[in-house]
Amino acid sequence: MSAAEVTTPLVRKTALNAVHRQMGAKMVEFSDWEMPVEYPASIGGGIVSEHMAVRNAVGIFDVSHMGDIRLAGREALAAVQHISMNDASRLAIGQAQYSALLYTNGTFVDDVIVHRLGEEEYLLVINAGTREKDFNWVRDNTRNFDCQIEHLSDEFTQIAIQGPKAVELLQKLTDADLKAVKFYWVTRGTVCGLNKVLMGRTGYTAEDGFEIYIPSDEKTSARVWYKILDAGKEFGVVPCGLGSRNTLRLEGKLPLYGHEISDTINVWEAGLDRFCKLEKPDFIGRSALDKARAGGLKKTLVGLEMVGRGIARDGYKVLDGGGNTIGYVTSGSPAPFLKKNIALAYVPPEHAPVGSSVNVEIRGQAVQAQVIPTPFYKRPKKS
Repeated sequence: MSAAEVTTPLVRKTALNAVHRQMGAKMVEFSDWEMPVEYPASIGGGIVSEHMAVRNAVGIFDVSHMGDIRLAGREALAAVQHISMNDASRLAIGQAQYSALLYTNGTFVDDVIVHRLGEEEYLLVINAGTREKDFNWVRDNTRNFDCQIEHLSDEFTQIAIQGPKAVELLQKLTDADLKAVKFYWVTRGTVCGLNKVLMGRTGYTAEDGFEIYIPSDEKTSARVWYKILDAGKEFGVVPCGLGSRNTLRLEGKLPLYGHEISDTINVWEAGLDRFCKLEKPDFIGRSALDKARAGGLKKTLVGLEMVGRGIARDGYKVLDGGGNTIGYVTSGSPAPFLKKNIALAYVPPEHAPVGSSVNVEIRGQAVQAQVIPTPFYKRPKKS
């Protein structure tokens, strides 16, 4: 990777794009990518059906639009510590953690998953809409460290296998002992005849499952995709698009860049302080976070359940009892598994206690909502 700026093509396609079209998926543009939003009902698709398949059995997603940045070398750990808010020194080889890259003012460049792949090797998994921005920011802020920075985003097709039956499904296709891999750990093994495939027990659905990284050529990607679907027939596997991925992550209160987190929202406001380790050595944004915490919150992220009839959509205004605008909805939709209309919203702290009543402006009407505990959904613990 040269030092030149990485830029984004107008519309990008994953190696599975032709497969999605052959399967009749409805395609949409998302963060400069053409991606499937849902599959036809004839193959078990549709946002609600896909959502319920992941909650009750298993679904698979093409998440190849996500980005990957590798840091390797003598000072790779020091570089990761400098640019991220969690404490990567706690990671054993093969372990991963949720973290974030912050601007100097304590707001978000992006949220990331940091994987420690080797003694001096780390992999950052980043969001689709921020891939190039993230890489350029990471490169620019690690120039003084003795480590190599590589943009590997286009080298992988990334498939997420998610749901209560996900581990059983993938185990049919690999020689790795998946039961030995804990949540937020990774392993390598043979998958569908491909050697040394990285498999991470991570995901974005609030369910158990794995994300696998295979070579990004179209032929290999299609072969593995169809093998997973074939192996998953006994479990009721369903191909899933961005629509159900969004409703699944909303039920689990998993943040989305540009919605719950952005360059105008800080860590405390987003409620992600448990992942921010102020006790570790200095990192970008730390001093601003100290000041922000001392100054107190002006807004905070809460969960809403609609009491009145209506769906709170992204960007809708949140009102107090007097009709004054006090906040806004970041994400909102019907929750297929929970069978109610839910939303995440930023409101002032005085309106944040569980049980508080607020209104959401829907087509000019104030519709009642109530602050409820989050996450809205937690997967059942295995007995």
